[in-house]
Amino acid sequence: MGRDVTTGATTDRETWPDPRSLRAAIAAGEWDGALDTVPHGYTQSTVVIMPRRYASDFHAFCQRNARACGLLWMSAAGDPEIGPLAPGGDIRRDLYSYRVWKDGVHVGTVADVTSLWRDDLVSFYLGCSLTFEQALDNAGVARKAGRIYTTGLPCEPVGDFSASLSVTMRAMTPANAIRAIQVTGRFPATHGAPIHFGDPGAIGVSDLAAPDFGPPADVAEGEVPVFWACSATAVAAAEAARPDLLITFDPPYMLVTDRLVEETAVF
Repeated sequence: MGRDVTTGATTDRETWPDPRSLRAAIAAGEWDGALDTVPHGYTQSTVVIMPRRYASDFHAFCQRNARACGLLWMSAAGDPEIGPLAPGGDIRRDLYSYRVWKDGVHVGTVADVTSLWRDDLVSFYLGCSLTFEQALDNAGVARKAGRIYTTGLPCEPVGDFSASLSVTMRAMTPANAIRAIQVTGRFPATHGAPIHFGDPGAIGVSDLAAPDFGPPADVAEGEVPVFWACSATAVAAAEAARPDLLITFDPPYMLVTDRLVEETAVF
């Protein structure tokens, strides 16, 4: 039985046996994009790719805003290999979908970026909260699927890179919120514990019915909204810098790495 990482729904479809098999199917154009078939228990990553002349400042932005932009791996310029996160992987073809910007203008979404690849491109692999979803499942934390919002909290800018903090919100009971804080605090590389729970207005979120991504949130009586920092922050900062070429993952299709969820945990 699979779990849809967007809706939280369960289905009877079988998951891929491992990330390597899934990535091979993506590269061959054989995966239909069904999120409920993504293999469980593996670290997922937000991917941002830009020219080397921007990379130093972006790296510093990620370091200074690590709660949202935890860096799992950074490639050498021109190197499409995914390194220790997915040995043998090729970031030019191992994502289901890519978004492309030129000089700050979104020019399209493509299934392969091999034709766009340049020797000066640097790939950044950032932590994603989908990683700790498995840990929350294992701990029996009941919650509603996450929604993404932009807050009124400014990040620390570096050079041309600046953004307001983006967050994911999951609705749950107070008891589950306490348990979620305990569980996700073990995963600092993939956003760690929540930054806030309760009144959305306290962090500048004015309307839970209007997320940046996903359908309107449903927070029932007896539930509280719980907010985690989100790597959409890094994408927003990269867009703001307007590099001559920017390539990112296309939500909700993350890179599924070979690294087990527990490998990103601290004890």
